[in-house]
Amino acid sequence: MKIAIRVASLGLGYTSPNPAVGAVLVDPKTGEVVAKGYHKAYGLPHAEVEAIEKAKEKARGCYLYVTLEPCCHHGMTPPCTEAILKAGIKRVVCAIKDPNPIACGGLSFLQSHGIEVKSGVCVEEAAYLTRFHLSRVIRKRPWVMMKVAATLDGRIATSTGDSKWITDEPARKFAHKLRAIADAILVGKNTVLKDDPELTVRMVKGKNPIRLILDSHLSLTPYYKVFEVDETKQTVIFCGENAPKDKEKLFVERGVEVVRLPCGENGEVDLKALLSYCQGRGITSVLVEGGGKVHGSFLKEGLYDEVFFMYGPMIMGDPLGVSAVNAKPLTNLNEATRLFQIKIKRFGNSILIHGLTQSGLDLIQRAVKNSIDNLSS
Repeated sequence: MKIAIRVASLGLGYTSPNPAVGAVLVDPKTGEVVAKGYHKAYGLPHAEVEAIEKAKEKARGCYLYVTLEPCCHHGMTPPCTEAILKAGIKRVVCAIKDPNPIACGGLSFLQSHGIEVKSGVCVEEAAYLTRFHLSRVIRKRPWVMMKVAATLDGRIATSTGDSKWITDEPARKFAHKLRAIADAILVGKNTVLKDDPELTVRMVKGKNPIRLILDSHLSLTPYYKVFEVDETKQTVIFCGENAPKDKEKLFVERGVEVVRLPCGENGEVDLKALLSYCQGRGITSVLVEGGGKVHGSFLKEGLYDEVFFMYGPMIMGDPLGVSAVNAKPLTNLNEATRLFQIKIKRFGNSILIHGLTQSGLDLIQRAVKNSIDNLSS
């Protein structure tokens, strides 16, 4: 199963709105791996089918290990359960059960046709791998990730706006890996004004995420790099319902999509409405890169599921430097956002602290419980 999880990760960033899934066929007599497969892109064969097609006749009598319950419905591709039956697979072991009411039921179907089934193997690792899909199906919104690069004293830029570079090249390369697996990347208008970023994947191989720009009053002009669009680079700018219509025309003429959403009492775009839009568009994951005000807004609404906080080895000491997060005054530490399942990793001279928020942890644990409670043997 660990091999299946590792293989599945190769599809991250390419399969949406489908999940990344891996499959491994094993000869039960020798324990040897007969074939491996993974879902390469939306509309292409699923992992189980790819592994079976590679194995051909050798698939008969094999055990199939797959990270997600095989689908049991006709979608862009035929049901995987049909391919499994036809191939003569003896036993199917999956990590997590699919919460999607359209696709689930594969294990029960296979069991009713005489195939041995089991779920809940390496379930926590697989649930994390499939977290984007779980969020889309269970919560009806994308999985939201917070990414910050800050000094040791929590600053992301000097008082003059200088921020290049706080972290070193290995850390920045990791940030581009995050972009490559995310369906969308989001920043606020101040980040566009100060940094003029491209928000594309450059230091690693991968497709560009859809670029989401928060500009409640449509105060930006459409002449920044992020508004240069083509078939590989898409941009959506979110503004309030009362933003100037003449400005909207300028963006549309350059190929930028303008989405008007309701605003809250603070006059800023409603973030829950934004995520609802993303859900409708098939966006399963959003990587939020800032700035501090945007991070603060997502934190205040409790919308973050996962945090990637990268520290560069420097102390700014600028009392007017830009804070990594600007949310709201707290009366006590119980109001702070706490992280769980913490991992710490070094990238060059930079240090990453990675963890799940309570929201993200709850979703993972729900999927784990569902798969273990329904364990079949």
